[in-house]
This record gives sequence, structure tokens and C-alpha cells, in this order.
Amino acid sequence: MAAGTIYLGADIRPLEMGWTLLVTEAGRYANPAEVHRPAARIPAPVPGTVAGALADAGLFDPEHPHPLHDKDAWYFRSLEGERAGPALLRFEGLATIAEVYLNGQLRLSSESMFEANDLAIEITGRDDLAICFRALTPHLEKRGPRARWRPQMMDHQGLRLTRTTVLGHMPGWCPEIHPVGPFRPISLIRAGQNRISDLRIDADRDDEGNGLLTANFRLEGHADNVAIECCAQRLELTLSADGGVTAELRIPNVEAWWPRTHGHPALHDLRLIIDGSPHSLGLVGFRRIEIDRGADGKGFGIKVNGQPVFCRGSVWTNADILRLPGTAEAYAPWLVKVAEANMNMIRIGGTMTYESQDFFRLCDQLGIMVWQDLMFANYDYPAADERFAAHVSREVTELLAGLQGHPSLAVVCGGSEIFQQGAMLGLPERIWSGDLFNETLAHLTATLRPDAAYVANSPCGGAMPFSPNEGITHYYGVGAYQKPLEDARRAEVRFAAECLAFAHVPQQRTLDTHLPVAPVHDPRWKARVPRDRGASWDFEDIRDHYLQDLYGFDPARLRREDGGRYLNFSRAVTAEVVTETYAEWRRTTSSCRGALTWTFQDLSAGPGWGLIDSTGERKSVWYALKRAFRPLQVMLTDEGTNGLDVHVINETAEDEPVTLELVCLRDGRQTVISGKRELTLAARSNQRIPATDLFGAFFDTSYAFRFGPPSHDVSVARLRAADGTLLAEAFHFPLGRAAALHDANFDHKLVQENGAWLLELSSSTLAQSLHLDMEHHCAEDDWFHLAPGLTRRLKLLPRQSADPTHAPAGTISQLGTANLHHFS
Repeated sequence: MAAGTIYLGADIRPLEMGWTLLVTEAGRYANPAEVHRPAARIPAPVPGTVAGALADAGLFDPEHPHPLHDKDAWYFRSLEGERAGPALLRFEGLATIAEVYLNGQLRLSSESMFEANDLAIEITGRDDLAICFRALTPHLEKRGPRARWRPQMMDHQGLRLTRTTVLGHMPGWCPEIHPVGPFRPISLIRAGQNRISDLRIDADRDDEGNGLLTANFRLEGHADNVAIECCAQRLELTLSADGGVTAELRIPNVEAWWPRTHGHPALHDLRLIIDGSPHSLGLVGFRRIEIDRGADGKGFGIKVNGQPVFCRGSVWTNADILRLPGTAEAYAPWLVKVAEANMNMIRIGGTMTYESQDFFRLCDQLGIMVWQDLMFANYDYPAADERFAAHVSREVTELLAGLQGHPSLAVVCGGSEIFQQGAMLGLPERIWSGDLFNETLAHLTATLRPDAAYVANSPCGGAMPFSPNEGITHYYGVGAYQKPLEDARRAEVRFAAECLAFAHVPQQRTLDTHLPVAPVHDPRWKARVPRDRGASWDFEDIRDHYLQDLYGFDPARLRREDGGRYLNFSRAVTAEVVTETYAEWRRTTSSCRGALTWTFQDLSAGPGWGLIDSTGERKSVWYALKRAFRPLQVMLTDEGTNGLDVHVINETAEDEPVTLELVCLRDGRQTVISGKRELTLAARSNQRIPATDLFGAFFDTSYAFRFGPPSHDVSVARLRAADGTLLAEAFHFPLGRAAALHDANFDHKLVQENGAWLLELSSSTLAQSLHLDMEHHCAEDDWFHLAPGLTRRLKLLPRQSADPTHAPAGTISQLGTANLHHFS
């Protein structure tokens, strides 16, 4: 029976506990009868990994991992006492070369991490189940079709021939923890009367706002009356002779699914009624995804329900590289932080692994679009090999068949940096742009998820597939290539599927607990800094470049003389860079329609690419992006002799009455000039207002003309709601950030309202990159600038282990001084 079959009314029991594990040298035992069973005494949770089980037993150190792909791993479980009779064993994911034995007999072989398997068995009540995960190394060393190029970022070229993740095989990118074991659930299924196969669901929304639901499936088992229900609409169905069913339901004025930045992600229960008994087919969302190529036909963007959406978010890595979990409980803490940061898209890159349906269910609920790379990255894959092609077809079919009806799936992409890899080596397009990505995977997507956009590869388009001014790019002009911040505009980025990679420094509490060593030069620190394999630089060098560029400090000297201040400026600088870059990309006349940072979360504690560290603590850059991604937003861009432009955005579905304020301050405190305007921001609007329009007269806001000494060192724009609530704030430093570093004094007051703690903060002088450090609480905003004329009221949220009744206490710091302000 196919692994995608849905068993209605079945008894489905996950086989989670009762497993034991034995790790041996490769090939020591040919079958389970040869194994001395008492030796297999390590408890092994399922789903899980060998690394996770060994770590629980104190036999594996994730900080210093030892190889696992050169060993066999045996899992054992007794089925003794199970009720006799026919049943199915469902294996949702086995990594990677696996043999399944029942009562000593080989019943199933699997050689792909990305394929599920159903095994029909007859239970006697005295059965033993064993799974052997064979050493992967011998398979990696097998010769296959000759590769036309060899990527350097992976540690073994044989990975292109085996359908498994490259996680754990990218030195300098992630911990070298090899993925081995039953990382997805194993279940014992006793089928009910009915089952569904070949389920296809398309929940479209037309231009008039009507829902168009199409469902196709094959129903097996006896059924006299069959109907489908959604949104209080019911349709009686007729089965064909072979059980085939096609249902088409029109739902007038359906509540649509929107990405969270643009509306409510409405979901509706889809039910199948068989002889009066309801069976849920899951929650569906009605929405229409379209690719927007722009006026010149060379761009890339996403329209949802006819509305252009600026896509912003990040590239997902993994909830836990040690265990590769796939549960809602594992995903939720991370995806909630995606939503909190005003992100509307997450990309699962081709160097990662597929996530489970629970991931997409949460994204459905949270209004997060998913860009799903298929698991192909950098290699020259043997697409002409029939065995390889069969695995690819089954893998992608199972993936997309399992994601029917999920509105969060917005983009399916053929893979990551394959076109780029070949093109950068000077190979002609016919070599690297093949039928696998342009035809095979495109056809599978069009057949199984026609409602999602398909992209052949990321990046692609333009004179070269990586050219930022056409199609999709991986943009590292600002970042790895050390271009000035102005390059974000000069490059004419259309859509960056990844960008802005830096070695983001975690909060000090994470370093004190998990990496208590001297920054930068200690080998233990350097081991956590991401780098491209073989490069003479790492991503800490990139961060230091911009620290000097934005603040004027020599990073080496600052680090030597004041390590703590160096770390704080390092935290601040990446937050400032992403703020400025996204302001360029979201401005009114920008060519950019979306950008996703590299990456969302770290896989080990340290200065990694992640916006969130491996413990779940938010970094400074996360807070900066939360502000940069606001649906109601104000931004400032320096237009040189054209002055300073103010950009105001309303991505919501409602008109918003607001007050726009702009003030220029001398010495961070004295008002030189100011302006104010009452506005009604139309829904889905983006407009530009020159600063001089707000002032009513010429003023050299950007200090472009330089008539005499500079009059101010900072400009502050504020967007307020009709009731005066601060909606957004933006800053511009005409003389640079270093010239506006001030030793500001704060007024702070801790208050409690309706059981919640708030901190009121005000300052008579500009304070840059203000940071709150608390042991038992965290602030809703952090690493922000505080300017005169405003009292910020910040919610202080108790940490997971904190007593919510205890009053918060901590320190406040800012870049203009080394002094700390204490509050309690």
C-alpha cells in the first residue's frame, strides 16, 4: 500500500517507546539473528536519531561530534502482546540506507531519507522488529556518472548520488552531526473500513472573492452515501466504478487566507462525510498565488489574492540538528518568533531537509508563506540515471501529495545554487540548466500543487543566474562582498531568496553560559564562526568591516582594549546594516519585491548566521528586523542633493489615520527644525514624502550641500496612530553614527498594569542601540535608538522558567557610554 494512503477510522498507534539501539562497525552483522541482543541496551526514542540517543546516554558530544556514517546502527523493538491479525507498519522517514526485519526476515529496504514506506504484516503477538541503518560511507564512495563540476562546500562528492540531507556535511556551515536513524514516526496501523488514496485539493479564490474548492481522490471500501463539506456548503458525491471522486464546490464571499502582514490567515475545515460519519481532511485556506514579473517582465515577486506582497523573512535551518524533530512542539517556539518578527515568508533551503506536515500546519495558522526548495543543492546530479530519477519522482510526489490544501506553501523551487555553481565555473547554460529542474520537477509541481509558484532554481534569471537585477538572486553585495550600503540600491535587486549573512553575536547571557571564552581569537570561538570552505576570510571579518565602516572604530583595537564594548558594537552594527538595507528595498520606487535573510536560527551556540541563537534567544538583529518588517512603517532614505525622503507604508487592508513627524536634532537633543502632517494612509499603499515638504522650506537635512558647519547629527521620523500611540520610528545620521554617540541619561520607571510589567523609558539625549539585560524577563523590543520627545513603554515578558509574579530587574546600556543603568 502506498505511503500516502489515508486510513479513515483506523487504529493508528505510534511506536515511540520500547526501542533499544546498538552501534557497531560497518558490516559486522548481516542480519539481526547474528546480534547478541542484550548488547543493544541503549534506549532510543522514535522518532529520533542515533546521535540523539547516544547523546542522551552520554556517549555523544554534540559540541565535538564523532562520525556516524562509517557505522551500522541497529534498532530493536518487540511487538509481543500486540493483538494478532493484519496490520501495517508505516515508516515516515528512515535516514538513510535502511533494512527492516520482522522476525529475522528482511521485509523492506530503503535507500532514501526522503521516502516513506508502508509495510503490510501479519501480527502473531510474538513478533520482533529490527531496523539496521547501514553505514553510509561505503555508498558515498561508490562511483557514479561523472560530475561536470564539484562543489567545495560539502565534504563528500558522493552525496550527489544518495538521497539524503547534506546537513552535517558542510564544514564551516553547521556542526558535523551525521543524520542517522528513524527521524520520522513509525506507526502500527490497523485499517478501518475505508481509505483514501491519490488525494488532491485545490482551494482557489477568484477575483470576485469566491472560494473555488476542487478535491480529487480515490475511495476504497464500502460507502453508500458520500459528501464533502466546507464553509457550511455541502456537496453530495458520486463514485465512479473504480472509486474515483471529483468534487467541485463554489463558496461565495469566502474568508480568504492572507499572509500575516496583509490580513488574517483564515482557515476552514474540509470534511468528508461517509454514510453519516464525518472525517476531517484538514484545514484549507482559500488564496491565489501569482508570480509578478514586473512591468519589464524581468522581475520576480509574489501576488496573493491579486495584491503584491513584499516577502520578507529568513531561511530555515532546523529545529534541532541533533534530533531532526518534526513535531509541532519542536517547531512552535521557532515559528512563533518568525511571526513575532513581522515576517511573512520562511524558506526551507535545498541544503537542509524536508519538514513535516506539522511545520506547514503551523505556518498555515500563523500566516507564514513557505518557499520550499526541493533537496538539491550545488551538485551536478545524475538526472539521466533511471534509478536516481525514480527516487526523485517518488520523493517529490510524496512531499507534495502530503501537502495538499496547505495555503502556506507558496513557492516550490527546484533547488539551491545548482545553476549558479555551474555558471560560476564558466560552463555553458545547456550544462547546468537541465531537464530535471526545467521540466521534471516543474511538471510534478504543476500536477500536484498547481496553486503554488514554481521556480527552477535559486538563484536564476538574468545575464547570469546570480545577477541581482533580474529574476531571483542570492544577494551578498552588502555582506560577504563588502560593498557599501548604497549597493543595495545600485544592484537593482529584484528578489533575494537569501541575503545579508553575518556572524551575528548572541546576547551575552548565551555566551556566558555556552561559550565563555575570549571573543574572536580563542579557537573555540572561531570554531563557531561560519565560513565558506577554503576561503581566506570568515563572516566575522565581514561584520568587522561594517563595524569600521559605520562607526569608524578599528575592530582589532577596540576588541583588544575593550572586549565588551566590541561585542556590543558588533551586535549593533549588523542590526543597523539590515535596517538600512531593508529601508532601501521597501522604499516606494524600489525594484525589490522580497528578501530573505540567511539564516533564521543557529545550529550551535556562538556568532552564527542565525537571527536567533541555538538556545532560542533572540539576537539584536532579530529585533532590528522586527522593526524593519512592520506592516505600518516609516523609513528614511538619503537621496543626496535631492535631500531626505520619508517613506510611509500601509500593507494592511484598512485605511489608517496617522500623524507623521520629522525632527532634526543637534547634539542628539536640541531641535533644529521639525515638521508634522496628518495623513490617512490608504490600504496597501506606499508613498514618498520629501522632508522639505514636511518642513515647508529648504533645509539641508542630509547635509549634502555643506553650506557651513553641520546643523544636526540625527533626524528622527515617527509615525503615530490617531490616539498618539507610536507605530514606527526611523533614524538618519547625516554625519555618521559615530558623530551621534552621546552619553545619554535615562529616566526609567517600572510599572505593573493588569498583571503585566512595563518599563517606561525616556531620555533628553539620543541613545543609540539601547539594550535591556534581565535574567528573568525579556523586553518586547531591544537594541533600539531612544530619542528625546518620547516615552517608550516596553512590555517585559517573563522567560519560560521565570516566576511571572516577580518584579523585573536588570541593566540598561547604550553605545554612547560604558556606564550601566540599573533598574528594579
